[in-house]
Amino acid sequence: MQRGSSVGDAGGAADRVLNQLLTEMDGMNAKKTVFIIGATNRPDIIDPALLRPGRLDQLIYIPLPDEASRLQIFKACLRKSPVARDVDIAVLARYTQGFSGADVNEICQRACKYAIREHIEKEIEVEKKRKEHPEAMDIEDEDDTLVAEIKAAHFEESMKFSRRSVSDADIRKYQAFAQTLQQSRGFGSEFRFPDKPATPNAPQTTAEEDDDLYS
Repeated sequence: MQRGSSVGDAGGAADRVLNQLLTEMDGMNAKKTVFIIGATNRPDIIDPALLRPGRLDQLIYIPLPDEASRLQIFKACLRKSPVARDVDIAVLARYTQGFSGADVNEICQRACKYAIREHIEKEIEVEKKRKEHPEAMDIEDEDDTLVAEIKAAHFEESMKFSRRSVSDADIRKYQAFAQTLQQSRGFGSEFRFPDKPATPNAPQTTAEEDDDLYS
């Protein structure tokens, strides 16, 4: 009984949150200059009430990044990291077809960890040599030249564990949902005004009506 009660309480709380959200959305108008933007990777479980006209009524399907976009994501993830000259980011972008932005970021983060680990190991080795041979000045010079760069070997090792978080089946599901929702709303209909429409009577507007919602 307690388990069933917990499930019921959770469902009731979710309904109350949804109702509160719908109330807030319905209370807004264009004069408040408020835009409501939602994002999800589970469009199949969105409550239909949220998709009614006047609420979240415009669907924008954002596909996985293409090669040019992945290149920019790699550059953004590595903009503050020292990358060695032997790393060709364009090759990484070309090889990661079907990867999301989060997948690309994971590759960069793992390669960075490998570079830091290697740098620490080298520092430990240099410190060990210095203690064994304190009179050797070349060891100190070697320590000064150590730079924690992310090299091609680090990315090659990182790519061994890379994975796609979005499968082809998921992509097909998202595309089908976007197409179904657009069709249900009549997007792409063949509506056209007639070539020679009859001249309609001009609508009479008042001062209050002239102050429309979009001005």
